[in-house]
Amino acid sequence: MAKLKTNSGAKKRFTLTGSGKIKRKHAYHSHILTKKTTKQKRNLDHFAIIEKVDVPRLKEMLVL
Repeated sequence: MAKLKTNSGAKKRFTLTGSGKIKRKHAYHSHILTKKTTKQKRNLDHFAIIEKVDVPRLKEMLVL
């Protein structure tokens, strides 16, 4: 049987933490930043952890 390929879009967007959780970046932090408040931009700058229900689907995409 052939090896499974990693989803190219997923490997660019998600990273693993040391404990095995999957990190993601927040949306809305790439452009049109002038109308967003400093607080909003600062809060979007942090990484978020993927929700439990999405983990199996992402592990399949990332071939973990």
